[in-house]
Order: sequence, then structure tokens, then C-alpha cells
Amino acid sequence: MAAGAAAADARAVADEKSGQRHPAQAESLAHGRGPAEQMPRRPGGEQAAEECHAPRTVARRIREEAVEDPADAGDAAAGGKQPDAGEADEDAACQGAYWGKVCHVIFRQLFDPQSSTYTYLLADAASREALLIDPVFEQARRDAALVEELGLKLRWTLETHVHADHVTAAWLHREKLGSRIALSKASGAEGADRYLEPHDEVRFGGRSLEARATPGHTSGCVTYVLDDRSMAFTGDALLIRGCGRTDFQQGDARTLYRSVREQVFSLPDTCLLYPGHDYRGLTSSSVGEEKLYNPRLAESIGEGDFVGYMQHLGLAHPKQMEVAVPANLKCGKPATTTQANPDWAPLTYTFAGIWEVQPHWLEEHAREVQVVDVREPDEFNGPLGHVSGAKLIPLGKLSQSLESISKDRPVVAVCRSGARSAQATVLLGKAGFQKVANLSGGMLRWRAQRFPVEGGSAD
Repeated sequence: MAAGAAAADARAVADEKSGQRHPAQAESLAHGRGPAEQMPRRPGGEQAAEECHAPRTVARRIREEAVEDPADAGDAAAGGKQPDAGEADEDAACQGAYWGKVCHVIFRQLFDPQSSTYTYLLADAASREALLIDPVFEQARRDAALVEELGLKLRWTLETHVHADHVTAAWLHREKLGSRIALSKASGAEGADRYLEPHDEVRFGGRSLEARATPGHTSGCVTYVLDDRSMAFTGDALLIRGCGRTDFQQGDARTLYRSVREQVFSLPDTCLLYPGHDYRGLTSSSVGEEKLYNPRLAESIGEGDFVGYMQHLGLAHPKQMEVAVPANLKCGKPATTTQANPDWAPLTYTFAGIWEVQPHWLEEHAREVQVVDVREPDEFNGPLGHVSGAKLIPLGKLSQSLESISKDRPVVAVCRSGARSAQATVLLGKAGFQKVANLSGGMLRWRAQRFPVEGGSAD
């Protein structure tokens, strides 16, 4: 990102020397903040000192945003270090903000590693009212814990679209925290509390998000824009140096091209963009950056070129699509619900009804549990190896081998990918085992995260 920002800065210098200006460098941004960018004033009318900085070119702003630690935006919005979350946020609500940070808003960017999905928490610091954008089913407990720790009241969960790669946690949060569900009226989903029309506002305390219709990836895609136009949450319509696919769920390349041009690129160049996913570890971009550098949707790329590009992606459908889409059309409501939350480990509950434990926890607590590997013997001793101390009981023999497993200690079932071991947890549960979990991702994830094994081939 730093290299790209440097290129933008060099281009700006060259343009200034030649008397030319790149289309992305709007005059109002090159010579200071325009009316649409005015930050909220301090109580009593005193303006923040940061707003008196000398004018900067858009390329220089992009460079500064690119080298800035993304975590600073969240911490600055919440008042930096938070020995007491409420006091810190009240302080932040009374202070000005730098151009890339938000005044009065608590902001956290959260990540689900399995689907590479970003979830966003925004809250009004004064009222403590909050909302979540694109919450993930398996991360519901994590998100609820954060809401509680920060002393927030979750009012809304918002969906940018009907997802095909993960199940939303909207229904779970409504059940546990009393939040309301909102998504596009064009989504076709049922069970929401509010169906959004273009330019509807969703309020949380004294702040609000505008719902801008950005169809094309799906017919019901929405980009949520913060009221001061400093941040936008684009879902899959616009990614960092990319965009969502357009070959299923009523997708259309021409519609997506026009949606991004009209609804996203019309925002200030300094508006920070937060996508629904990223697969390379990138966290945010800006309107100015994407206008210059997005290889699919940059201002220099025509509609016909974009359509031709999108028609030849040749991507496989998401692995979770057959489960995720029907579930998300019901706002994430599962067919069955679990009764109790196990407390013997920090487990996650999948939409399929399986409790899972993460590899890092098992590596630290392996001596406290029974690891049951349900693969075949040749796999157990094969290239992936096995977890130290694991007991080999192939899935086909598990029902006849229950006496060799103690019901007094937790059981973690393991296989190659997590599929067979998930079935093993179901069998063990029916047999009366109370403390059972599946190893998330199986031995493939265990090896990918470089945890030790017995046997197996060298990396």
C-alpha cells in the first residue's frame, strides 16, 4: 500500500508541475476540506485544532492514510487507551478528529478467519448505542463479549447483502441482546425487523448510517455511509483493489460498475472504505485510492472492459453457499437451537450445530482433554501426522469403542478437515458425552498453523 501511495504522490507532483490534475484529485480536496467533509464541532462551537492544518493534495492524504496504523482509527475514535471505556469514549466525544479518524464514534474492525469476513462495530460514544455490520454466526459470542466490555447497547445488526460464504449472526444477536435486524428490501430475505430503501438512515444514538443501494454483486447489496461521509462499508460491492463477483445471486456486471461509480466514487476521495472481505491481510482503503489503483474499477477503466473482465473470472462457487444462502434468507435463524453454552473451553457454535475448538487452544490444553482421531490408520501415520497423545479410533469403529473413552474428561475429535470429526461429535453426544468438541479445520489447519505433530512429513 505504501508503494502505491508513493506513486500517487509522485503523480501529484508531476501534475502540479504540468498544470494538469488527475480526475480523482478534486479541487475541493486538493485545496482543503470541502463543505461535505466538515467534522463535528466541539461543544460550544470551538473547532478542533487538527482542522487548521495546511491544505494538502489528495495524493499526500492518501500517502498519510496508507502509512497510518489502521488500529489508530479505532483507538482514536474511542479515546486511545481505555482503562475505563466509558470515560475514554466521553473524552473522545468532546474532541476533534484528524481527517481519517471519526469524532464521536467508537469503531472496531473484527475478522473471521474461516470466511475472511470483516465485521464492523460502530457506537455513539455519548449514548453508547451501537450497531454491527455483517456479523458472523460463529463469532457471535466474541462480538457480544466486546459489546458488553465496552458498555454498549446493541441496537441494530446490518447486512450488506445476503452472503454466500458464511451465515449471519443477526438472529442470534436479536435473541441474546435484543438488537433489531435491517437489510435491503431487495434482498428477498425474511425475518428482518426493517427493510431498507435507498438512502434510508439507520440511527444509533446521535449518529447515523445512510443505506446506499449498490447492486451488482447481488441484487440486494447495500453500502453504508457514515453521516459525515468519513467512512463507508461497501460489503462485496467494492473490495480493496477488487470487487465482488457478479455471476450468481442476481449479479450483473454492468449494474455493479454503475453502482460503484454513482454511489461510492461520488463520496469524498478521503472517505475511508471498509470492505466485506479481504484475503491478503489488508484492512481498509479510500475512495481516492480505488479511483486510481483498483484494477477492475479505476476511473480509467471503461464499462465494457469491466464487463468483459468479470465474464471470464471462472471462479468456483463458495463452499458454504448451499448452507449460507438459505440460512441468510432467514436472517441466520437455525433449524434447531442449542440449550447450553459449554464453559470448559472457548468454543464456537457452527450453524450446522457443532461445537468447535480452535487449534491454538488445543495445543495449550492438550493434556487436559482426550484427543480422539477418527481417521483411518494410514492417515493417522501418514504425511499430516497426528496430534501428540491422540487416540486412534476410526469413525466406523467409534460406536463399538465408546468404553475406551472417559466421560469425565472433555473430548476433542480430530480428522483431516473437520468433516468426519464433526460427525464423531454428534455420535458421542448421542452416547451421553457432555463435553465434546470438534477441532476446527482438522489436521489441515493444525499443520498450516505449524503446531507440532507426531509422525508426518517435514514441512
